[in-house]
Amino acid sequence: MRFCIVGAGFSGAIIARHLSEKGHKVLLLDERSHIAGNCHTERDDKTGVMVHRYGPHIFHTADERAWSYIQRFGKFRPYINRVKAISQGRIYTLPVNLLTINQFFGTVMSPVEARAFIEKKADKSIKDPKNFEEQALSMIGPELYKAFFYGYTRKQWGLEPTELPASILKRLPLRFNYDDNYFNHPYQGMPEDGYSAIVENILKSENIEIRLNTKFEDVSEEFQHIFYTGPIDRYFSFDLGRLGYRTLDFERIDGDGDYQGAAVINYCDQEVPFTRISEHKHFAPWEADSLQKTVAFREYSRLAEPKDVPYYPIRLANEKTMLESYITRARNTAGVSFLGRLGTYRYLDMDVTISEALKACDQIDQLLAANAPLPAFFVDPS
Repeated sequence: MRFCIVGAGFSGAIIARHLSEKGHKVLLLDERSHIAGNCHTERDDKTGVMVHRYGPHIFHTADERAWSYIQRFGKFRPYINRVKAISQGRIYTLPVNLLTINQFFGTVMSPVEARAFIEKKADKSIKDPKNFEEQALSMIGPELYKAFFYGYTRKQWGLEPTELPASILKRLPLRFNYDDNYFNHPYQGMPEDGYSAIVENILKSENIEIRLNTKFEDVSEEFQHIFYTGPIDRYFSFDLGRLGYRTLDFERIDGDGDYQGAAVINYCDQEVPFTRISEHKHFAPWEADSLQKTVAFREYSRLAEPKDVPYYPIRLANEKTMLESYITRARNTAGVSFLGRLGTYRYLDMDVTISEALKACDQIDQLLAANAPLPAFFVDPS
């Protein structure tokens, strides 16, 4: 059998590898000039820094299977994401923890005292938060919300926080100790040679043909089945309309030595036009001291236009009908499966993308063995 996979990010690469190991021929397409999708990394010519070309990607997961799988294809070094934030002319540590609380309120509270203090600040009349703002007010109260989340969220999403789902904030921890690890997951790290090297190793198979700079729309060959990880609305030529995405613009900053002393600093005030600055040498601390030059990037978020790289699905309420219509069409389209962040129009962390692709491989084996048709979706995207 010969299969076509559209998109050379983690979803497409994992499916391609699995099919190739089962003896199938695979054509993997990507319209960009490189593999690894938005996780693409490469050495910067001017500085020697390993740069995350589409913004920082830190691997973190609680899924032991995903962690074990990705380590098969490259060495991971320990890495803890420690984010700083500038708000109202002062710098703090994120996520909100005991140090943040004591810094912000000018106190020296213990964990028990801080918990009771925030309990009083939180709006306990909000029993079932309906949006991002209600979630924040019910968790941390108005002062911390306005200082760290309101302006940043407005810039990141271009929407009032009342228009965004509560689930966005639920992903971020609130701690009453001095732990400044941005993530709670037990497995965290950074690939020593970058993410593109990991994906390249996944794709090392005689059964996989890779065609870069190639649009799926320009391929007319016949395949047993297509695995599509591009935007679901694009597959149907946007004929029901375009689903909304946020995209990012990057403003490069070159320098000598150390620019900001941290990998990521968020700029929370709404008056500052960019959301954060990422200094990429700090994503590889094992080599940072040996690099004489540095490079950082200011990130500006805006609504994606047709030619932009889509980053974050917005999933506005007024798009629900359009999305459901595309999902229905996909379910009624034989011979195609839609996967990944763009194919299912969901905000997915890297580890979830990998976990879902591995589970899809399990289903593919079962269905092919039974000579049964593959589904349009391996995970319900609605």
